[in-house]
Amino acid sequence: MSNRRWLISPGKGTSGLRVEQADVPRPGPGQALVRMRAWSLNFRDLLMIDGTYPVGHLRDIAPLSDGAGEIVELGEGCTRFAVGDRVCPIFMQSWIGGDMTDGDAGSALGGAIDGVMADHVVLDERGLVRMPAHMDFAEAATLPCAAVTAWNALYAREPINSGSTVLTLGTGGVAIWTLQLARAAGARVIITSSNDGKLARAAELGADHGINYATNPEWGTAARAFTGGRGVDKIVDSAGSAAMGQNLAALRRCGEIAMVGVLSLGQIDPVGILIGGALVRGIMVGSRNEFEDMVRALEFHRIAPVIDRRFGASEASAAFTHLRSAAHFGKVVIEAD
Repeated sequence: MSNRRWLISPGKGTSGLRVEQADVPRPGPGQALVRMRAWSLNFRDLLMIDGTYPVGHLRDIAPLSDGAGEIVELGEGCTRFAVGDRVCPIFMQSWIGGDMTDGDAGSALGGAIDGVMADHVVLDERGLVRMPAHMDFAEAATLPCAAVTAWNALYAREPINSGSTVLTLGTGGVAIWTLQLARAAGARVIITSSNDGKLARAAELGADHGINYATNPEWGTAARAFTGGRGVDKIVDSAGSAAMGQNLAALRRCGEIAMVGVLSLGQIDPVGILIGGALVRGIMVGSRNEFEDMVRALEFHRIAPVIDRRFGASEASAAFTHLRSAAHFGKVVIEAD
């Protein structure tokens, strides 16, 4: 049986995306063979194909960290799963719990090591989690990076609760997952976009307030005003350091800014951080334990992801192009065909 495996050549963009045929791999001790049924894209994947991702090696690699599939074979000694179980990979294959280590960074799928864009992949069973029971493969494929990042930002160090106010930047995968997960906790959510149509869609999902940052460049001040001048409790920042000034204008004293993206760069003035007592925390997705905690919450609340568009595997290049256009709202998914 042949096994399709996609490869990228970093720096060549979508023109470097190609498919090769190989034998189906066999699992060794402690490993599982997973038939992949769907994948989802992240902004990180664009950085990888463009050769601009700051972590990883500029070599040909199988892309993508995010996917979902079913176990078709288990190696000797496996005890966590059975054949037929529906699973997702975790972003960093060795990060089980606690603080991330330098070694964990070297186990990131689709960056430090080959990703999961293949018909079949072999992964250590410790690097897998069960899919939420109520989701299909395409829905579950959106979880490993964006959803776990949002969960970590909201609940890991300074957990939000009912009555908290969260500000999330943009309407991409992390931002929409932040909106959904924060609303499930009873938090108020402020969201930003340069597109009023996207803000209206976010309101339909439960956003309490939307700010168009293109027409209101002092969006941080506007967010603070929405809280009656107190400031927001937590900001999930997928924009980058260029947004720091407005983040600090929005944040309450001793609130948290969860830095999860690098879409824009700029100088950071540490005075505002010092005076405001702000906690600025860099987030590189999350651990398996956090992923499993999130799955339980998703099942309890029966939360489903927002999927912007589903592409077939033969349309992989078009999926990357659609993500690059920034026209999407939520996640871009590729399904096996």
